[in-house]
Amino acid sequence: MPPSIEKSDKAAIRRAKALLQAQTSAFRTGEALKAGIHPRTLYKMRDQGLIERMGRGIYRFADMPSLGNPDLATVAMKVPKGVICLISALSYHELTTEIPHEIYLALPRGAEPPRLDYPPLRIFWFSGSAFTEGIEQHDVDGIPVKVYNPEKTLADCFKYRNKIGLDVVLEAMKFYRQRKRFQADDLMRYARICRMEKVMRPYLEATL
Repeated sequence: MPPSIEKSDKAAIRRAKALLQAQTSAFRTGEALKAGIHPRTLYKMRDQGLIERMGRGIYRFADMPSLGNPDLATVAMKVPKGVICLISALSYHELTTEIPHEIYLALPRGAEPPRLDYPPLRIFWFSGSAFTEGIEQHDVDGIPVKVYNPEKTLADCFKYRNKIGLDVVLEAMKFYRQRKRFQADDLMRYARICRMEKVMRPYLEATL
């Protein structure tokens, strides 16, 4: 390869790293192209081991620390409308001993189902305030991930207790009750949003 072209490639790679690393530790191919980075530059960065593939169309810089939760990070990148819910949210908040073998993800009713090869997803369709309320944004491996807060997650778990198991829900309530930050009012507010107030109240009263 002529030296002039090699220098040009190195300059393009330096520019691409500066642009992409200023935003996040991972990026979609489409985001890189919109930033004006040529596909050839991405190919060279991949071939030189500067970036590594997280999933179809998603890359991260190879010199970043090892991913602590690559599945959540990948889902957040590929399904930006989704919110981590139910057992996956319980796991994130350390309210369960269950190890989810798929990512439990809430989507607004009517949204297009995601097409994701990996990780496996279990989709739940929420509507109105049942979808929009209680969302927190957390940094997971440098990537913003939307997760329902513990109180909203518990209300959702009661709503879907027949699908995830009442034993899982009661274990989560036990773990939540042991925390110093016990928000009974918030629990009941989300119970009303999820239309679970009558179901949850006896369990909540039993823990007080």
